[in-house]
Amino acid sequence: MVKKPDTNKARIKRHTRVRSKVSGTAECPRLNVFRSTNNIYAQLIDDVKGVTLAAASSLELKDVNGGNKDAARKVGKLIAEKAAEKGIKDVVFDRGGYIFHGRVKELAEGAREGGLNF
Repeated sequence: MVKKPDTNKARIKRHTRVRSKVSGTAECPRLNVFRSTNNIYAQLIDDVKGVTLAAASSLELKDVNGGNKDAARKVGKLIAEKAAEKGIKDVVFDRGGYIFHGRVKELAEGAREGGLNF
């Protein structure tokens, strides 16, 4: 019997490796992405103080299937709007150990369309 690899364990290992190099401040927070099967989430995090400055998810969107690329782009635009309200323009993108492809890429492009620089 062949044991299947634990993909989430591998993702967490990759995320830990990325997090050793990526850190956010109040002026340039970290844009963190979490992707579940049904939804996608984004947070702006100040790692110096250890606080979340803004958050957005596909749960906030009405009449949208949260598990597709269209919802991910809308979440990116939503997090960019919330960042603009707080006066944040520059961020450091943290893909959370996921491949920069599909929903993660769409969220990043939506955030860039909304006015975030990274």
